[in-house]
Amino acid sequence: MPEFGFPVPGWVPPERPGPELMEGRWARLERLDPGAHTPGLWRAFRDADAVWNYLPYGPFATEAEYGAWAEGMAGRGDPFFYAIRDLETGTLGGVASYLRITPEAGSIEVGHINLSPGLQRTRAATEAMFLMMGWAFGAGYRRYEWKCDALNLPSRRAAERLGFSYEGVFRQAAVVKGRNRDTAWFAVADGDWAALEGAFGEWLAPANFDEAGRQRRGLSSLTAPIRVASDPVLAR
Repeated sequence: MPEFGFPVPGWVPPERPGPELMEGRWARLERLDPGAHTPGLWRAFRDADAVWNYLPYGPFATEAEYGAWAEGMAGRGDPFFYAIRDLETGTLGGVASYLRITPEAGSIEVGHINLSPGLQRTRAATEAMFLMMGWAFGAGYRRYEWKCDALNLPSRRAAERLGFSYEGVFRQAAVVKGRNRDTAWFAVADGDWAALEGAFGEWLAPANFDEAGRQRRGLSSLTAPIRVASDPVLAR
């Protein structure tokens, strides 16, 4: 084994997140604005209490309660929240944020991801994650993290599909809503990004979808060769 880690010449910590808007072909990420976004997000989440199961807040009984939560999150530097708009329908369908932003280490996490049933499994949902990852590596971050409750198998599958490599489980990492949480860790390193960017581009291309919007090739098949470690739980 080498005695020291490999050199990182000319290292300069990247900037903190700041773009008010990120837009692709299928999705637009808009900096969370409670006044503008609460009605649309409330409509998207109103009858979907299960989407809050693994989050430390929610579900909310009324639009006013949801708006109060959004007021508490908007404007923060960490977490740094976006509302996700599906450009095919023009509707708001979810939120996501950057968090645990550590420029001095070149590390940033994506989290607080909450996609309504209408946004789940859409091109817009995938492109939103791609846009956030792309901004982070474009800004100079070296490590992009994804963490979730270890019992949240849909989140673990999503991480692998998006090209995150499995890094292990931190046992008894937190208490959430009065329950123990073991946390599964995943990450993408900057050296993975060029290949992942190509995989996302191939998947998101209009030619990858038939006239009914069905994918011709799955994203998982494109990202699997890039991941350096797979989640053993998902292989069972």
